[in-house]
Amino acid sequence: MKKGIHPDFHQVVFQDSSTGFKFITGSTATSDETIKMDDGNTYPLIRVEISSDSHPFYTGRQKFNQADGAVDRFNKKYGLANK
Repeated sequence: MKKGIHPDFHQVVFQDSSTGFKFITGSTATSDETIKMDDGNTYPLIRVEISSDSHPFYTGRQKFNQADGAVDRFNKKYGLANK
């Protein structure tokens, strides 16, 4: 590898903002925010919106915003549900 053209590879902490799950991994990403972990070391902290702890594919849980289907919503809106 040529010197001086590649970003610095170092240990960082990624934190899932929805669950608080944290994990340490190697990355070239940087952050001004830091966190002290249980091992006593301080690492750069990068907050992510979704991780393996909150993603439905990995957790097996799916969140449904709308339980009704299109037909049910139509029937409720136009009062055809009981006919």
